[in-house]
Amino acid sequence: MDGLSQRVERFLEQRNLVTDVLGALEAKTGLEKRYLAAGAVTLLSLYLLFGYGASLLCNLIGFVYPAYASIKAIESPSKDDDTAWLTYWVVYALFGLAEFFSDLLLSWFPFYYVGKCAFLLFCMAPRPWNGALMLYQRVVRPLFLRHHGAVDRIVNNLSGRALDAAAGITRNVLQALARSRAGVTPAAVAGPSTPLEADST
Repeated sequence: MDGLSQRVERFLEQRNLVTDVLGALEAKTGLEKRYLAAGAVTLLSLYLLFGYGASLLCNLIGFVYPAYASIKAIESPSKDDDTAWLTYWVVYALFGLAEFFSDLLLSWFPFYYVGKCAFLLFCMAPRPWNGALMLYQRVVRPLFLRHHGAVDRIVNNLSGRALDAAAGITRNVLQALARSRAGVTPAAVAGPSTPLEADST
């Protein structure tokens, strides 16, 4: 537990969006950052347990800060932060895919959204204990290296079939348009004469 409190203290000493907000609140209230952070985590956990819209809040936590940090990483000259956030998004996408198939069952568990939120925070944690990096190195990368050749062949095959199908549909539509245009005569375009037009001639 002592190691965790030291990590939290180190995180609170770093300069980022969260610590900037906590610093502003510390200046206004006179409470230390760590107490404000503990209170915010407690309120967030209680809301995830009992609040309405816990799914939305959890998804916002897993998306908003990582999106902001990803934009900052793109704009920075260093490529290390780009790799870290790309790794997060790969794990986030795989988690979202797995959750799609299991959400109906898992969402009935009482602590599901707290656990999901904790998992997403673990995945976006700073470098030494970054969950996304751990999962990528231990699960995603070995699976990718083992199966990427087969996946590439399937994707190339499917994209070739999709292009062939699109070309066939386009050819059929163009032929149908050409046939319908050839069947339209100037007399058919002018339409039948009305009784008034016949009287005026």
